[in-house]
Amino acid sequence: MKYKAICSDIDGTLLNSERDLSEKLKNLVYTLPEDFPVILASSRMPDAMRHLLQDLKRPLEPLIAYNGGFVIDQHGKVLDSVEIPLDLVSKIIELTQKTEIHVSLYQGENWYEEKEDYWSKREIKNTKVEPTWQNHKVTLELWKESNSGAHKVMVMGDSNEISWLFGELHLAYSDQIHLYRSKDTYIEIAPKKISKATALELVLNKLYTFGMEDVIAFGDNYNDIDLIQSVGWGVAVANARPEVKSVAKEITLENKEDGVAIALERLMIVPEV
Repeated sequence: MKYKAICSDIDGTLLNSERDLSEKLKNLVYTLPEDFPVILASSRMPDAMRHLLQDLKRPLEPLIAYNGGFVIDQHGKVLDSVEIPLDLVSKIIELTQKTEIHVSLYQGENWYEEKEDYWSKREIKNTKVEPTWQNHKVTLELWKESNSGAHKVMVMGDSNEISWLFGELHLAYSDQIHLYRSKDTYIEIAPKKISKATALELVLNKLYTFGMEDVIAFGDNYNDIDLIQSVGWGVAVANARPEVKSVAKEITLENKEDGVAIALERLMIVPEV
């Protein structure tokens, strides 16, 4: 095979309209050799990715979580961890206090929610993970004691309030954080110095004997641009942002049309049987 690994985004790329893996995709992956890595790179937390690896019959694969802020190997050992400082997390929460914006906090293997509402219920359904129910003040106090911060802060709410918050955060903290607005009602906030591309390079350097040029990557959103640009063959799904398509070597069908599986077939990744 020309390429030696696959690295893929999840939401909007790998998953279909039912937010699941298609049978076609699973069957393609099942035919890959065991030593052919299938690496997931997402803004999701690890547990929201592991069930997908189980479905792919690939439970022992490294994971790139939180857009590269938390990287673990096949056995759960942490390879890299980059957090948003506690004081900045506090400032983000403070900005939302006089709004209806919902704030979710993530650190390592944990997801913290204050209350059960439309937004938390939606995330539980989409990710198949249950959060830790805890007041954010308590969470911040515990993080202060352990001298830690957040791998991701996600804010959700009315599109006008989210637009306002995006502007405020960009103006004040754009030198410290990445702001990914995956939808009008969402902002995913991550540390500035991380990316899926740097995380993948770290994984390859530590765990494998080949480099970025030997990888096929798939993506759809702004946080996939560096990844698509950095690998040997970067593929954008048809529903990807224009900026992602502009740097891709190939544009496949939409995620809802099995774009990743179609591209893998065309690239002859799967050996004949």
